[in-house]
This record gives sequence, C-alpha cells and structure tokens, in this order.
Amino acid sequence: MNYLEELVEYTSSQVDFCDVRYEFIDELSVRVENGLVGEIRSTNKSGVVIRAMVNGTWGYASTSYTDWYHLKEAANKAIKTAKKLANFFSHKKIEIKSRLIKGRLGIPVKINPKSVDIRSKIEDITAINKIQKDFSPKIINAATFYKEQVSTNILSNSLGSLIEWHEIRTSLFGYSVARSNGKMQNSFFSERKTAGYELVTNRKIEEMSMNTSKEAIMLLNARKPPSGYITVIADPSVSGVLAHVTIGHASEADEVLSNRGFTINMLGVKIGSLKVTVVDDGTIKGAYGTIPFDNEGTFPARTVIVDHGYLNKFLQNLTTASLMNQKPTGNGRAQDFSKKVLVRMTNTFIQKGRQSLEEIIESTNNGVLALKAISGTADPAGKSFETKVLYGYVINNGQISNLLRSFSLSGKITEILRSVDMISKDFKLIGRSCGKGLGNFVPVSIGGPYLRAKMLVGG
Repeated sequence: MNYLEELVEYTSSQVDFCDVRYEFIDELSVRVENGLVGEIRSTNKSGVVIRAMVNGTWGYASTSYTDWYHLKEAANKAIKTAKKLANFFSHKKIEIKSRLIKGRLGIPVKINPKSVDIRSKIEDITAINKIQKDFSPKIINAATFYKEQVSTNILSNSLGSLIEWHEIRTSLFGYSVARSNGKMQNSFFSERKTAGYELVTNRKIEEMSMNTSKEAIMLLNARKPPSGYITVIADPSVSGVLAHVTIGHASEADEVLSNRGFTINMLGVKIGSLKVTVVDDGTIKGAYGTIPFDNEGTFPARTVIVDHGYLNKFLQNLTTASLMNQKPTGNGRAQDFSKKVLVRMTNTFIQKGRQSLEEIIESTNNGVLALKAISGTADPAGKSFETKVLYGYVINNGQISNLLRSFSLSGKITEILRSVDMISKDFKLIGRSCGKGLGNFVPVSIGGPYLRAKMLVGG
C-alpha cells in the first residue's frame, strides 16, 4: 500500500515522529443454545490510524476511508492535535527507539477458519452444545459460543519501517446450568488460542463440554466454604489472575509514569517469595495473547517482570521506553485502529516450579484447593487483591475431601506473594480478554502453575 508511505512522508515533514497503520478485521460469531442457533454474526471493518508526535505529545486520528482526501484530513488532524498539546503541556522531547523493520509475518494455523463453510461450523457448534445439554436431564440450559477473528495490519513509520502481519484467533466458550430439588448451579469451559479451526475439531473440546455439565451437577451438592486466613492451593487460572491483575497491570510503564500502582520506585525491591517469577511473553506459540508485532511495529519479547521475588522490569511501548531510557518490550497494543496504543500485557504468568500438584496437596495439613477463577480485581495503589472461584475442595491432612461451592480469595498483594512456598511443575495458559481505559480490549493469556499461599477465604 504505497499510500501509507506517502502519508508518512506528508506527515513526517511537520512532526518529530509519525506512524501510519492500516488494519482489516474480519469476525464471525455463532451462538447455539439448547440445540437451537441463537445468533450468527459476521462483521468486518477496516481503517487507518495516524499518530503524530511533537515534543513528546501525541496526536491521533483515524478514518475508515482510504482515499487521499480523507487520509490527508486525518493526518492534518493528528498533526494539529499534537502541536496544540505541545503548546499546553511541557513534555520531555522523546527520541523514539524503534528499529527499522521491513517484511511480512503471520501466525501459521492448521485450518484457516475462512476455509470452513458456515454450515459445517453450525453443525460442529451444535454437536458440542448437544454434548452439554444431553449429559443429564438435570441440565436445564446449555449454551455454546464460537468466535473467529482474522486480521491484517500494515504499518509504516517515519524511520522507514514497512511491515505487514496477520493474526488468526479462534475461541470457544460454553456454560451449563443444572437444577435439582430447587437448587441451581452452573459451570463453564473456555478455550481461546491463536489458532485456526483445528481448535474446534480437537477431541479435547468434547471432553471439556461434557465436564462442564458434569461439574454443574456435581456442584448441586457442594458445601459452604470455610472462612478466614487459610492456606490456599490455587490452580493455574487463579495464579494467572493473581499475576495479571496485581503484577501485570502494576508493571505497565504508562501506569508507573502516571504514579499509579505499588511498583513505583520499587525496581530491585523484593515483593514476593524467592519462588515467584512473573513473566510476560508475547512469543509463545498458540497462546491467545501471542503477537507477530505489537501495534507500533515492535517485535514481542519475553520480559521477566519479577525475578525470584524481586521486581525486575516494566513492560514498555515506544513512548514509555524512551521516557524511562529502556528498550521497548513489544507491549504497545490497541483494540483496533480506532483506539489509542497503550502499554498492554500479552501472555502473563507465574513461572512453573518443581513440585507436582500431588506433592503440594500431600504436604498441606489444612487448607482449600481453589479451582476455576471467575473474576479478578486489584487495587494496585492500595495493594489489595480479590478473586472469585467457581468451586474448590477442603484439604485435610494431605487429602482432598469436601466439595465447596463458589468462594472468594483476597488479601494484600505483597503478603500473598511473600507467602508462596510451593509452586507446581504443572502449567497451563488460559485465553482471556483484558480491558484498559475506555473499553480498549486486547486478547491476552493468564495462567501458570498451581501455587500454595496464604489468603483470606470468604463464602
């Protein structure tokens, strides 16, 4: 697309730095509920975003039109905004530390979802839904959701870069609701990857859908959880939420520069157990948050945020890296061309340890096993953390006993991290969507190992 380079040439003559990115997004979603197709939605959108920098301030403009009149109009708007902000705010002049890159990259998949016709997709999703619904007469509602996203990005900047990359993501989500003797419970499954339609045809999906209904029925007889400050063995979804909402967000350099979060002025400070290493890695094959480039044209990286308990690095985009005299880490991301690029996580997790889950359980006298995180929140400034899990088990004298219904886990971030004394070699990444700012959502992965720590348990 020569017009991108022409637009960069036009814009760069008036600003310190600029980049232009074209994006095309093609999505399809299917919902099947109780054997009936509830919704089929096919959408696509495309547009161009122009970013112009003057004296450390950014001007943004985007347009869905690709003719020269509208592109030039958007460029002029970005330039005008950057210059106006530069007059109002005193910012440090930034030298962008981007690399000159040319070429194309994509994520290889086994089955491109666009090669599978819609009838086959509906049949496959309906079959998965049938497994959920027909598992037992106690299942009164079962829903299955399918989504695919295929996107193309082309970026040019004033340093001379011209790159093109492609991303394909496929996801399945389902929930089942069980009812018996006036009681109701539910469970869910979720599988999201940078993968093609092979995700749907994997036999593991049938097992996951069946287990979802099985869990919902099982939970009808679950007991009320204990309460208090208790030893908790957290599964990968829980340890992943802990890493994401506490360490991940607090390590995003734009948050640090805005004086938000407990990590300010804490590089090199011990914030957790020596067993805790937290990593953000956008290069993991198949993970939902994996990217060929970030939205500024930077290669993704493996960034060790916490190294054996010590705060080690922050996540950076081009702007924050320049301001903090660091290297960009490939974490400049935006939901699409209409949103601002912010510092965002990719695949964030606690690194696995050496023990098996069985060894951790056997060495626990009294505690709970927490499974399937539903949500997670943190107050980085106040250093507090809370998550809710779907269910769990009591652990007595190294043995799993009573099934527990949903409960919450909470505590001070650093107290939880410092109390971690065992981490499993079992490891799993879970695809999620992460929001920041005004609805700026990007695909990420959370996860990691099972870990043992002290937390406040509440029913």
